Amino acid sequence: MMNSSRFRQISVWLISLLYTTGLCAQSVTLQTKYASVTIDGKGFITSVRNKKNGREYCPKGLTSALMSLCAGKQYLLPQQAVYNPQQHEMRLRYPNGSEALLRIDQRPEYLKLKLLSLTNREKVDNIVWGPYKTTISTLIGDVIGVVRNKEFAFGMLGLDDNTTSGPPSEGDLSFMYYFIHSPDPVKYPLPAHLKEGQTFSIGGDGVNDVAFYSQPEEYFRMIYGNGAKLEPAYGATICMHSRNRRKEQMIRFPDYPEGLDGKANSARYQLVTPVEADFIGSSVALYVCPDSLGLSTIEKIVLAEGLPHPTIDGKWIKDPAAYRPDIAWYGPHDSLAAYAGRLQIKGIQDEGWGEYYPNPANPWKNKRISFSGKADMHIPDFGAQMQQQGIRYGLHTLCEFLQPGDNSDVSPVPSDSLTIMQRTTITKDIMPEDTVITVADTAYFNEFGGWEGNHTNVLKIGKELIEYDGITRTPPYTFLKVKRGFHGTARGSYKAGATIVKLQPNCYRGFAPDMHLQDVYADYYGKWLTAGGMDYIDFDGLESCMYQGHGQYSFKRFFRGLFDSYHRNGGKYLRVMGSAVQEGSWHYMSVCNVGGGDHMFSPVKNKWGIEGKDMRYVFESSYFPATFGIQGYQADWSLYDAENLEAKSIGWNATYMLGLNQQTVEASGEKEAIFNAIRLWEEARAANKFSNALKEKLKDLDYKFHLEKAGANAYLLYPIRENRFSEQRCSTTGTRISLQNTFAEQPLDFSIKITGPKGAAIQGLTVRLSDNTVLTIDKMISAGQHIIYRKGKLFTADNGRKPLEALPAKGTLKLPKGRSDVVVAALHPVQDDKVRFELVVPVTGTPVKF
Repeated sequence: MMNSSRFRQISVWLISLLYTTGLCAQSVTLQTKYASVTIDGKGFITSVRNKKNGREYCPKGLTSALMSLCAGKQYLLPQQAVYNPQQHEMRLRYPNGSEALLRIDQRPEYLKLKLLSLTNREKVDNIVWGPYKTTISTLIGDVIGVVRNKEFAFGMLGLDDNTTSGPPSEGDLSFMYYFIHSPDPVKYPLPAHLKEGQTFSIGGDGVNDVAFYSQPEEYFRMIYGNGAKLEPAYGATICMHSRNRRKEQMIRFPDYPEGLDGKANSARYQLVTPVEADFIGSSVALYVCPDSLGLSTIEKIVLAEGLPHPTIDGKWIKDPAAYRPDIAWYGPHDSLAAYAGRLQIKGIQDEGWGEYYPNPANPWKNKRISFSGKADMHIPDFGAQMQQQGIRYGLHTLCEFLQPGDNSDVSPVPSDSLTIMQRTTITKDIMPEDTVITVADTAYFNEFGGWEGNHTNVLKIGKELIEYDGITRTPPYTFLKVKRGFHGTARGSYKAGATIVKLQPNCYRGFAPDMHLQDVYADYYGKWLTAGGMDYIDFDGLESCMYQGHGQYSFKRFFRGLFDSYHRNGGKYLRVMGSAVQEGSWHYMSVCNVGGGDHMFSPVKNKWGIEGKDMRYVFESSYFPATFGIQGYQADWSLYDAENLEAKSIGWNATYMLGLNQQTVEASGEKEAIFNAIRLWEEARAANKFSNALKEKLKDLDYKFHLEKAGANAYLLYPIRENRFSEQRCSTTGTRISLQNTFAEQPLDFSIKITGPKGAAIQGLTVRLSDNTVLTIDKMISAGQHIIYRKGKLFTADNGRKPLEALPAKGTLKLPKGRSDVVVAALHPVQDDKVRFELVVPVTGTPVKF
């Protein structure tokens, strides 16, 4: 037996050896260019410090596990950390006996963490990076996992496809809900009945996507992801995880807050089938940097680590200098290329086809490109023509929605790789004529439809689809209201013990591919795009990458396969639009121009819609371009309305799709000026001429702006303030309106639009100015038509502002500085009480040259 003195000598010698070799359970401080991160001897982050000013971003008294293990819903936190600086490795030991070996590389802009090995890993389902606690919380970038304030950004990027945002969850996703968070408590103070971090369900019925967005106040924030989370007690957290996907899971999905069971998108149970993806090799980049350098820091990580880095015109698609509007085209295609060329907008989403559903057996579906003046064209021929003209042309697709009657993997012979929800076996033989089907257990076959809220209940056995509605609750478990040979599939004979599954439905009563068939569709789309001469695609229905139950990993796998196939088949830059932005699609998507019209932003009224406000916050918080959605070109737009769309999109680093059709554009009286202006704004945007200070000015909702060229590389930016008075009554007694001109005296410019029921009209009116000058319009003006005074000329105009008739004017009239009144009166009694008018008087300030 060793005596105690000898034991103490050996212990001291071992401890000394550990210290001299650096292999000891003690704190270690890791460095980047901008911050230091300290990890204690137990494997917890205890400090995240700004190297420039010494500010601490780790909440006082709180620590964060560098890496946790997750078994079921139980988290295992590290108990000991031993760091070897020579090997850049750290060993973390856990209470279940597991030992993780991490590699830690200190890069100039970030720390790279990678799991090399894990012992006793059989019962571990996930490894979790974090959640990492921080005091930063002004902007919660929940999509990619970053939190930001005006000073610093604290974020994390997954460096492999199976390392995805957020903590482990059912389906590895988070779904939309509102939370209370004021980004500026002084500017947006919370009312007494609300508190930071409080959650609310989305609006509407869960079906109408416009009604999702129901809370207009700035402190109502929409959640799109779970990569970052507000923690009112101290700030926020960021988190990523990696799952052992070789294990089959039964999940209850989706995971909504506030218990939304009973609504359209209630949770359902789903059996998630395994794929070959594991957490060994999981890696993240942890960055702490000035917020102004956040996006450039991410780009450096992306390039250094070989992450997807699509570029457009030589610029990374996430760089605001690369942001561009697109066109949503409607109707015959005669003027599409001409308009695109004049506007210098190269991305075209063709809405003429409607929603395209993939079908490998008939990829072009015998549909053609229509023209009003010549024969139709085959889509690949038209796509090739667009490519020759430098136009990125593409279609509005429903991603992986596999629809009965329109997809060869559903009918008449269904694929064995359709996503399932439940699985069991039949207990008795069944013949083609049988409608009584008994099974070994009910599983969750009693739940109707899928989690997107329709009653599509479809079984698959062999190569047959079967519709049913419910299952008995007691043995023998028997499906109810069975309809054999559903969707034109062939009835078959099956022996007891045969497997029968319930398919996962999509929201349009079709189905979805499993992960293996999804790989096939990723390749299909890459070939389809290049064969069709298309460099643009809109993936509506991107939730089809959620149906498999593998969360962000499914998105990453689909998009990687798509881009690999697209490039392999000769494609170069693929412009991707989609119905939502996920952490799994963030690297690949150029834009997300969803929604549209006044729900997003009104360029006429200069006002954000609720949907636009919510998406703006979500996107800009995660370094993604905000959007105004589809903004349909209006024939009655003024030049300043159209310029405002450009000004605000540039100010907010936003994009949009300009909805065009030939009939509306040609009805526009100010088409030439508007086209020239959009082209000029886009020229200046592409040249990166707008400084951050100018962009802040452009955001101001009190102003519109007018842009002019001032030389080869210079521009003049004029502030425009509109006096806009809508829904004014027309009467012979007149309506007195007070105007404000905060700028210098200037030539008068105004328009009056008559509104009311179809066929309504007024029999002339007068406009009396403050100096008692009277303009008389002794003409019938129908609802929708205008009276316009501009540059000393007075004329009537149609509902597209096209001049109809010149009227006598009294020289160049002036609008004085300050307050002045105008009285608008009908010449004759108005017969229809619903007739109203809108007066718009713009005033122009001194330009800024840049």
